[in-house]
Amino acid sequence: MTIKEVARAAGVSPATVSRVFNDTVPVDAETRARVLAAAEALRYVPNAAARSLITSRTGTIGVLLPDLHGVFHAQVMRGLDTASRRRGFDLLVSSAQGDYDAAVSAIRAMRGRVDGVILMLPELDAKALLRELAEEQPAMLLDAAADDDRTSAAAIDEAGGAAAMVRHLIRHGHRRIGLLSGDPRRHDAGERRRGYRQALADAGLPVAPELEIVDDVTEDGGYAAARRLLAVEPRPTAIFAVSDAMAVGALAALRDADVSVPDEMAVAGFGDLPVARYVTPPLSSVRVPAFELGVLAIDRMLLAVARRDRPIASRDVLECTVIPRASCGVHESE
Repeated sequence: MTIKEVARAAGVSPATVSRVFNDTVPVDAETRARVLAAAEALRYVPNAAARSLITSRTGTIGVLLPDLHGVFHAQVMRGLDTASRRRGFDLLVSSAQGDYDAAVSAIRAMRGRVDGVILMLPELDAKALLRELAEEQPAMLLDAAADDDRTSAAAIDEAGGAAAMVRHLIRHGHRRIGLLSGDPRRHDAGERRRGYRQALADAGLPVAPELEIVDDVTEDGGYAAARRLLAVEPRPTAIFAVSDAMAVGALAALRDADVSVPDEMAVAGFGDLPVARYVTPPLSSVRVPAFELGVLAIDRMLLAVARRDRPIASRDVLECTVIPRASCGVHESE
């Protein structure tokens, strides 16, 4: 089906049909409705390649994530997908798996195929990656800093979320609080450790290196780290884990050591995964606005696409929320 057949059915010129679909020149409401009705009846779909030549737009946003697995990245992806569909855009998605060369390859593959690129690669050199983009192409960084006038950035306040949870534990009487952390050189683990330390400092409590245990950010890592923490004297009265997976492993280690939760040890995690509500006891955690981050990224990117000739860079930080449950011994909201 071609544009000429739609024009013939609607009783207009092919140029008028083009104007309706490319939105280049205003068309009166009655004519527009007639053209759209004819197109629907004929099942006409505009040629995306031809349309992009006319509008200089592809109607597609590129997305490069560190991983396509896991609840957090899945929620970010769901926000991106929901918001882009709502606004009539498609997504071209790839993952880098922490590999710089793979990220460069993915970005180069997107050239000419997307109107802008959303990058979530906090462990990689964002500035170097941005140089791989076309000069005029808008970019959006998630969980990484941006310092130029065409690149927007949005991040989750992971340090603030961790600090809020540790303050919650301090308010309920805990003074020795253990930290189960992943490699602090990783952006997320490092930020959450920074929040943990900041909350202790604000309360006038010392940072005790023996209470900071580093292991894999998994259930097995949390189990092993909690067992090591239990050997510290004097023993802490609370554990803050930088992930719910580590916290679940810690709960198992405490159960195997006959340490009652929360009577002898309070436990809190980060991420508020669905499993947090169903472990025994239910796990206190920090809820992360991952879906909202995806929606915000699309909103900011489409604004940048619309203002390509007048770039405006936005900076946004989304707050986390403490969700108290029985593993801390309290149930009231913050």
